[in-house]
Amino acid sequence: MISSTIRALFQRELRALRREIEAYPDERQLWETPGGVANSAGNLALHVCGNLQHFIGARLGETGYVRDRDAEFTRRGVSRSEILAEFDAASAAVDRGLERISDADLTTPFPEAIAKMTVPTGEWLLHLVAHLGYHVGQIDYHRRIVTGDATTLDVVSVRELPSTRPPS
Repeated sequence: MISSTIRALFQRELRALRREIEAYPDERQLWETPGGVANSAGNLALHVCGNLQHFIGARLGETGYVRDRDAEFTRRGVSRSEILAEFDAASAAVDRGLERISDADLTTPFPEAIAKMTVPTGEWLLHLVAHLGYHVGQIDYHRRIVTGDATTLDVVSVRELPSTRPPS
């Protein structure tokens, strides 16, 4: 059950990230870096997609994905459609990698050393979900700053938790 919930949380965050990227009225705004902002929304989006395709797709799903982390932060002007294609690839990588993971697997070491340390798979996956949510929040604020639109897009939606239902 826990492994399926982790999978659902990754997909929820990716859907929120897609909504954020789609909400920019002008895709050039994805690449703006207003004062005090180190990374554009476009670079953050490429980063989380590369991160998920590497750690979940390649390491757990054996997709063969090869990450170029530096390019996630140095590429500029990538089209919205290309970013959304990266979301689709990251979503597929999450599904492929996590469909193989059982609750028992969550206690085994993640198949790659993290900062030269062994980390249980479950802890690493929870870290990755938190990392994704952190960057979704950054992109939400970036969008509001560069577009002047304070509209919320219902990120971190409780309605999208896998077991929620209306009260009986």
